[in-house]
Amino acid sequence: VSRVTSNKYMATPRGLFELKYFFTAAIASSEGGEAHSAEAVRHRIRELIAEETPDAVLSDDKIVEILRNEGVEIARRTVAKYRETLDIPSSVQRRRQAARGAI
Repeated sequence: VSRVTSNKYMATPRGLFELKYFFTAAIASSEGGEAHSAEAVRHRIRELIAEETPDAVLSDDKIVEILRNEGVEIARRTVAKYRETLDIPSSVQRRRQAARGAI
C-alpha cells in the first residue's frame, strides 16, 4: 500500500490530503489475535496518562506493561514516540509539573 499511495493526493471538502493520511499502521496483538491500530494505541496512551494521579505518574515502561497486559505488543520506544506526537511530556516532566502544582 505504501508504494501505491506515495505522492498521491485526494481533494476533499476539508482540503487536500496525501493518501497515506487515510491509512494507519498496525500494532501486533500479544495473543496472536487482531492487530491494534496505531491510532487506537495512541488514544489508549492518552487515556492512561489522563487517568494518572500526581503521586503515581506512569513511566513509558509502566505504560508498556499495562498495554501488554491488555494484549498490545509494543516497545517502550514506540510508546515514547507516540507520547511525543501527542505533545505529552515525559514522566519526569509530568512529575515536576505535579510537584509545582501541589506547592
